[in-house]
Amino acid sequence: MTLLLSSVIVVAGCKPHDDAKAGEGSLDQSPRRIAKAAARAQPDLSGRTRVGDASFYAREFAGREMADGSKMDPLGDNAASKTLPLGTRARVTNITTGQSAVVTIQDRGPYVKGRIVDLSPSTARKIGITQDAGIAKVKVTPISVPLPNGSVKSGIEAPN
Repeated sequence: MTLLLSSVIVVAGCKPHDDAKAGEGSLDQSPRRIAKAAARAQPDLSGRTRVGDASFYAREFAGREMADGSKMDPLGDNAASKTLPLGTRARVTNITTGQSAVVTIQDRGPYVKGRIVDLSPSTARKIGITQDAGIAKVKVTPISVPLPNGSVKSGIEAPN
């Protein structure tokens, strides 16, 4: 299972540590392939709810730089999305358990079919994603979505 989670995280967007060994990760997850996948994803500014699978960052990615320049905090509320703009706040709800947590999109990924969000390990535990299962069906409901012009659009989950 650790190998699976590691490959998920490699494609989440965190940059490798300087001392990372060359050639780690699967061949089909090369930086060029990841960059092409990122280029194809169109930003979703709609604020709509989406449903799909969630996974979580493996421990070895703690402290690595994310797309927004911050460090991945395994105890934080950081998350990765292919299409939600960086800085988006969203409620992630585990459909099976009903447990939810609020996250901030700070990274890009996951680039695995069907997966819509990667969560910090702490957030994954809060909503009932265990290390044994590693993946859960979730609902991601935006609270606030930063727009290109600098304004912020309220999502469905925004308080009145």
